This record gives sequence, structure tokens and C-alpha cells, in this order.
Amino acid sequence: MLVSVLLFAVGLVLLIKGGDWFVDGASSLARRFNLPDIVVGATVVSIGTTLPEVMVSTTGALQGSGAMAYGNAIGSIICNTSLIAAISIFVNPGPVNVKSMKTPVIFFFLSSAIYCMAAYGLGTFPRWLGFVLLTVFAIYMFLTVRNGMKNPDAAQEEEETGKPKQLWQELVLLVAGAAVIAGGADLLVEHGQIIARTLGVPETVVALLFVALGTSLPELVTTITSLRKGHASLGIGNVIGANIFNLVLVSGVAVSLAPFDVPVENTLLNTGLNLSLVFDIPVMLLVMSLMCLPALVKKKLGRWQGITLLCIYAAFCVLQFIL
Repeated sequence: MLVSVLLFAVGLVLLIKGGDWFVDGASSLARRFNLPDIVVGATVVSIGTTLPEVMVSTTGALQGSGAMAYGNAIGSIICNTSLIAAISIFVNPGPVNVKSMKTPVIFFFLSSAIYCMAAYGLGTFPRWLGFVLLTVFAIYMFLTVRNGMKNPDAAQEEEETGKPKQLWQELVLLVAGAAVIAGGADLLVEHGQIIARTLGVPETVVALLFVALGTSLPELVTTITSLRKGHASLGIGNVIGANIFNLVLVSGVAVSLAPFDVPVENTLLNTGLNLSLVFDIPVMLLVMSLMCLPALVKKKLGRWQGITLLCIYAAFCVLQFIL
């Protein structure tokens, strides 16, 4: 058990470091070919920070652990919103750009509707649904890049530090980053399953809490950095974008490669009701609604939202071991 916990932690560290290397290498490589910052940010960097979730969910699905893929996507969204974004909102509430926020919010709830259709209506995630989710992802990326190109002033310019990297360094970072992420994901899934069996808890609990928190660390770092530089709205935007990616990219890739059924081993107080359907997914929709809808109506984020979201996350974590 102790060895599995240590290797699980090593897997988390590898995911974070591998994601770092991948983003650095890919960003430098993209700029070498003079791609605009908005294209780099919306594609290379965003996908790079979501790679840990992609690899963990895909590895889990390919190893026959649909619960790991399923729980990681939902858990990451809940963690991103009610912990990471909540910290940003609590520390630095303020106005939001409704115009730029509207499209991501619409895409999130559209993706959620497709996801819920599979979970509640089909009880399974078939391969064709993975292709649908990836199509939604492609459309979202196209619109994001197009809007960014039309409004270059709204794009976040990233700071360049140090000397420009040489081509061989960029390629090494890219390949090494992807390899380290893959190795970390493999360790995380394998030993997450062992820990779940040893503790007698469903794999979805491990995925919803520990794996989701670990794979969401890149978003946490981004949010803290944005706060430090006085760009709280950028951190919120990154969280919403990451949540969309968790539904359409992370789940889309996992389902396309290895379809799986909705996990049924975790029930509500042994009543036979599927806990993920009556608790986890509703919490996911609740925290996103609580963060986004008041902001769109009032055109600002309030500290009360941050406090409420943090309380929901704490309760969610505790209830996972009670319900």
C-alpha cells in the first residue's frame, strides 16, 4: 500500500513536470514559425495543460477502467470550478468581460447536455459519441482562434524570459514532455486502482478526488500566476476553457479509443441509485452555474461566489466517503 501511494505521488509529479516541458517546447516551436500568440495560447498551451487529464483518462479507458476516465473528467471540472476558480474569485472578485465569456459558457453547457444524454439516456459512452465530442472541440477551437484573430488586443501576450531555445531543445522538450506525461499517467491509473481496492472505495472516488486534483494542478498554477500579475479574469477564462476541454477533448479521446459504460459500483447510501448520476454530475452543473450565470447577468464576480464554491468543494470531498 505504501509503495502504491509513493508511486501514485510520483505519477502526479511526472504529469505536472511533463506538462510543463510539453507546453514550453510546443510554445517555443509554434513561435519559431511566427504563429500569433492567440493561436499558441488557444491551441498549444491550452491542450498542453489538459494533456495530463487526456493521458490519465485514455490510459484508464484502455486498461478497462472506465471509472477512472469517467471520474477524472467530472472531478476535474468540479475541482477547477469550486476550488481553483473559487480561490481566484474569493481573493480578487471583480468585473468580467461578458462578451468573451459568453461563447465558452455556451459551449460548456452544450457539451454538458451531450455528456448527460449519454450518462442518463444511454448508460454508456459509445465510440460515435467520442467523435461527436471531438467535433464539438474542433468547432470550439476554430471559433476561439477566429475570435482571437479578430480581436488581437484582447489576446493575452505571454512574457518571454531568457534566451530563445534552439530547435533541438524545443523538440527534446516536446518529446520528453509527452513521454513523461504518458509514464506518469500509467503510474497514476495503475496505483490509483490498487489504492482504491486496498481502501475498499470505488475507483470513481479516487478519480473524482485525488486524480482530478493532481491533473488540475496546471490550472491551479495558471490561476495563481494570473492573480499575482493582476489578471484574475484570465485565470477564470482558463478554468472555463479547461472545463470544456475535460468534456469534449479528454472524454472525447478516451471514448473514441475505448468506449465504456457509466460506472455503477458506487451507489447512494446502498439504495441502488447511481451516485454519479444523482450527486456527482448535478454538483458539476451546480458549481458551473453558480460561477457563470450570476457573472453573465451582473457582469461581475462576487466574493460570496468564491466562499460558496469553496464550501461546496469541501462538502463534496467529505460526502464522497459518506454517501
